[in-house]
Amino acid sequence: MRRLATRGAAGDVGEVAAPAADSSDCARVRSLSPWRLIDLCATWNTGVCFPSTAWSRASSGVARQGLNEAEELSSAWEAHLEPLKAPRPQGLGSRERGLVLRMARQQPPPWVHAAFLLFFLSLGGAIEIPMDLTQPPTITKQSVKDHIVDPRDNILIECEAKGNPAPSFHWTRNSRFFNIAKDPRVSMRRRSGTLVIDFRSGGRPEEYEGEYQCFARNKFGTALSNRIRLQVSKSPLWPKENLDPVVVQEGAPLTLQCNPPPGLPSPVIFWMSSSMEPITQDKRVSQGHNGDLYFSNVMLQDMQTDYSCNARFHFTHTIQQKNPFTLKVLTNHPYNDSSLRNHPDMYSARGVAERTPSFMYPQGTSSSQMVLRGMDLLLECIASGVPTPDIAWYKKGGDLPSDKAKFENFNKALRITNVSEEDSGEYFCLASNKMGSIRHTISVRVKAAPYWLDEPKNLILAPGEDGRLVCRANGNPKPTVQWMVNGEPLQSAPPNPNREVAGDTIIFRDTQISSRAVYQCNTSNEHGYLLANAFVSVLDVPPRMLSPRNQFIRVILYNRTRLDCPFFGSPIPTLRWFKNGQGSNLDGGNYHVYENGSLEIKMIRKEDQGIYTCVATNILGKAENQVRLEVKDPTRIYRMPEDQVVKRGTTVQLECRVKHDPSLKLTVSWLKDDEPLYIGNRMKKEDDSLTIFGVAERDQGSYTCVASTELDQDLAKAYLTVLGRPDRPRDLELTDLAERSVRLTWIPGDDNNSPITDYVVQFEEDQFQPGVWHDHSKFPGSVNSAILQLSPYVNYQFRVIAVNEVGSSHPSLPSERYRTSGAPPESNPSDVKGEGTRKNNMEITWTPMNATSAFGPNLRYIVKWRRRETRETWNNVTVWGSRYVVGQTPVYVPYEIRVQAENDFGKAPEPDTVIGYSGEDYPRAAPTEVKIRVLNSTAISLQWNRVYSDTVQGQLREYRAYYWRESSLLKNLWVSQKRQQASFPGDRPRGVVSRLFPYSNYKLEMVVVNGRGDGPRSETKEFTTPEGVPSAPRRFRVRQPNLETINLEWDHPEHPNGILIGYTLKYVAFNGTKVGKQMVENFSPNQTKFSMQRADPVSRYRFTLSARTQVGSGEAVTEESPAPPNEATPTAAYTNNQADIATQGWFIGLMCAIALLVLILLIVCFIKRSRGGKYPVREKKDVPLGPEDPKEEDGSFDYSDEDNKPLQGSQTSLDGTIKQQESDDSLVDYGEGGEGQFNEDGSFIGQYTVKKDKEETEGNESSEATSPVNAIYSLA
Repeated sequence: MRRLATRGAAGDVGEVAAPAADSSDCARVRSLSPWRLIDLCATWNTGVCFPSTAWSRASSGVARQGLNEAEELSSAWEAHLEPLKAPRPQGLGSRERGLVLRMARQQPPPWVHAAFLLFFLSLGGAIEIPMDLTQPPTITKQSVKDHIVDPRDNILIECEAKGNPAPSFHWTRNSRFFNIAKDPRVSMRRRSGTLVIDFRSGGRPEEYEGEYQCFARNKFGTALSNRIRLQVSKSPLWPKENLDPVVVQEGAPLTLQCNPPPGLPSPVIFWMSSSMEPITQDKRVSQGHNGDLYFSNVMLQDMQTDYSCNARFHFTHTIQQKNPFTLKVLTNHPYNDSSLRNHPDMYSARGVAERTPSFMYPQGTSSSQMVLRGMDLLLECIASGVPTPDIAWYKKGGDLPSDKAKFENFNKALRITNVSEEDSGEYFCLASNKMGSIRHTISVRVKAAPYWLDEPKNLILAPGEDGRLVCRANGNPKPTVQWMVNGEPLQSAPPNPNREVAGDTIIFRDTQISSRAVYQCNTSNEHGYLLANAFVSVLDVPPRMLSPRNQFIRVILYNRTRLDCPFFGSPIPTLRWFKNGQGSNLDGGNYHVYENGSLEIKMIRKEDQGIYTCVATNILGKAENQVRLEVKDPTRIYRMPEDQVVKRGTTVQLECRVKHDPSLKLTVSWLKDDEPLYIGNRMKKEDDSLTIFGVAERDQGSYTCVASTELDQDLAKAYLTVLGRPDRPRDLELTDLAERSVRLTWIPGDDNNSPITDYVVQFEEDQFQPGVWHDHSKFPGSVNSAILQLSPYVNYQFRVIAVNEVGSSHPSLPSERYRTSGAPPESNPSDVKGEGTRKNNMEITWTPMNATSAFGPNLRYIVKWRRRETRETWNNVTVWGSRYVVGQTPVYVPYEIRVQAENDFGKAPEPDTVIGYSGEDYPRAAPTEVKIRVLNSTAISLQWNRVYSDTVQGQLREYRAYYWRESSLLKNLWVSQKRQQASFPGDRPRGVVSRLFPYSNYKLEMVVVNGRGDGPRSETKEFTTPEGVPSAPRRFRVRQPNLETINLEWDHPEHPNGILIGYTLKYVAFNGTKVGKQMVENFSPNQTKFSMQRADPVSRYRFTLSARTQVGSGEAVTEESPAPPNEATPTAAYTNNQADIATQGWFIGLMCAIALLVLILLIVCFIKRSRGGKYPVREKKDVPLGPEDPKEEDGSFDYSDEDNKPLQGSQTSLDGTIKQQESDDSLVDYGEGGEGQFNEDGSFIGQYTVKKDKEETEGNESSEATSPVNAIYSLA
């Protein structure tokens, strides 16, 4: 597995992020030293570690050796990157592709690129001397050689340098001293050589164009900048010109020349119309590299726009437009028919002669081109011909460089980037069409401006040491080398016996302090030059350490790491390493000391933890520094996210579980497509997972879990594939146009990871239903072209919808229209019917024909009819709609009907004959001999004699029974007499009526029903339903006031269905799985309460209660006693509390006040009743009680008005006391005293109405005086 370990930005000074031994890791020590460029250790696949470049050894030999090492490592880096360029493998799970997950990083982090750049610059650049030591000047920043400036801004020419003492600056312009003091517009920045030319007070920038060179000087030498060529950007106006229309024959080639004004830099060219619409380019029409617009062959549609060349200038950000060209195309086919544009042989269809290709650019069969090394080579071939030729590229004697070559401008241009000498040779382009082919050969020569082979480096020597400066460059042609010292030619410099010039090398022997200077090497040829500064500094300096003292570094276990000890001294000190202040010099085995003094530990182990000391020694003394190394466990993702394929709208979870060193702070973040992932509302990030809710197409991509600490990080990547609806098909094209068919071709859209299974072709026509799309046909997902069968006289427009497993795409953009020719209809309207809407008419209707069956204009219908039996002549009429009404018809007679389609091209074939009927009238007769047989308490059987067919006067739909409940056999029970019905479809003589109420009187009538309605009713029949079983008792309640007693209460059944004769209670004790003997109690119909004593305080009881009539027991209801408390203590405590409350004074006073208030209210009620004389029951004699009428808890009912309501659940005795009363309410009593009342569905609602006359109520003692209500009435 490959892992990337990087130093966190928030770490302490001196910490190191150590590289992993098995991965692409990098460690760098953070240092505050100002003269330390960078400390870098990067370990790649090859296992080679880059040396630290914080400083360079004071020897050109060492520098040269470092450069060779850098070249080797550069090759290793390229080898490392090579596998990363390969496409990402698909379909691998995270466990199967563990290695791929670690290696599949698109690029190293940005700081790695910066580190590489600094590393190579350091090895190949100047030697670093601490700035507190004297040293000659060094140029650190300068403007580019070709410096183009914006004329609207001030001019800035940069030149920065360092040295000790600080250098002074002066400039030359065009090789002559540039006196800044004499020009008020020119100034030099403080402590810098940068020139600023200010035009705010006027002046022309063009006056300052020329070649500038900067000189930085102190007492130890002079350094030079490059020769900077200053140019002012130019964007000249287009010359005014009047362009005549361009006349060209259709099919001929054409070149529209741009000829932009010369600008600096050259402008960007593009073509647009005068209305600023881009010119569509393809392999037939395209823009060349020179800016001209080439037509391989001109077509008539090219006349639809004009053509204007536009130039965009970089610095001024302006666009200049040339006067537009107008085309006039001469053609043999003057109509721009869109159908011909899609014709498979478009040119011959338009009368354009086909011809072989010929080159428009470049001319002839061969040409040559020169390109400089490192630049881009652009080869271009533009050909004319009919049909438009295709272009292909080849290299003579070899293949095109696949890694650098790419095709542009519809294969008309070949670009090879970063050209080298091996790219020279002969290239040829081949233009071909079906008429033939032609080729053009381009001979390519590669030249080269000078480039470094060995750039001179700063040379630091001790007095008496030897050294050399090397300046070696290559180019084509071979460049010349010129040496200078302090900006003057070496030949004119004072002689130096310790210096010897040998071509591209200067040798120094026995150098002294007086040998200090800055040398310049200028190598040049006709294509350019290179200028390099290198100083010779002679110093006598004891060793010194350049990094902070006593660094603390944390590294990762098993990684390769490097401990840097940057130092300086002259002569070059010798460096040695020791561990924990003892032992021998560390070198060999797991340790390796580089020549720059860095100590590499090839694989960190726990025992490598400790204090490391580096000691630098030369003849002038020694210096030392310490590094404390601490080893940490690595960060590892042990459960990685896996590749997943999900449907749009679902939820997906990506796992990422991490192990890390507990002393380091762990941060887990996610990347999507190698960019930081924004966690929105649809996402939830947890420590070990990422959840995405409602997955959308935009969520597809690679997801990388990044687990990082201050020292290292681990990556794991998975790919989420979202199955979505396909993208819409595009570019619909109609070809093979025929009278009744056409070929439709389309380009499929992206299937969004779910294969397209079907294509649905739809059409729209603009005559009958414009804007409405209809399905035409369906094709497999593997095709993108189909023959469509068409109907006559339809102006078709098509679109295509792609379908996959997820759903359907949006419809494609519609095709162009295609109209077929007309013809007589081939079919007649469907669903022809004849039905009467009144008793003396017949309405003929049909489904109108659609656009694809009309076949011609003015579609109409010929309607014919005649009576079926008479065989009379046909009546006919022409109708434009979809219905016709025939009037004055006999009642319900059959007719023969025909509806035939006709358009302006003729009639459809003879239609089929359909039988219809005129309107119906009400039946004239009723069923006779109706007989009723009672089947059970809720159903009866009916039998009757059928009516004669001539009395039906229409189509017999059904026999229907109307029945209603006349009364209940229970006295005092009100019933609903709402009529109900039972239907018996068809011509049948018998049926069954069910869902009747038991114990009730019913009446019934029969009718015949046709399409018009009911006939007359039969004679009324009466029948009685027998008694049935009751429903379950209502509101069955089980209460347990204490541990010894259980109280049961219930209400009468909602549906007695007869006379109640009592209740049956079954109960059984149980304790867990143990069940006792079942006990049975029977109660009278008046009783609605029962109390029992518990046999033990632990067991529970299950009670089952049902009501009985003479027929039997009805539905039962079951309840269980409450669970007893675990101990008797809470109950005792509750009892004690009750006793305590009962003895409180406030409680006794409250109860007395309530009793007195109740007594006063009762007396007032009785007085009001006595004054009224008659109780209100007589006023409600035959009026049923509503559900809102008050009712006693024990089942008794209150018949008094609101002011005379007794207390619920109580009975008032003659002595004025209130006592608890058991229910004496009995259905038997009510049955004897008057009619009971049932609601509409036959249920007993428990509301009783006394149906006694006024005289009986006033003159007789109530037979129901035992009830609470009658007791109150008697008292009143």
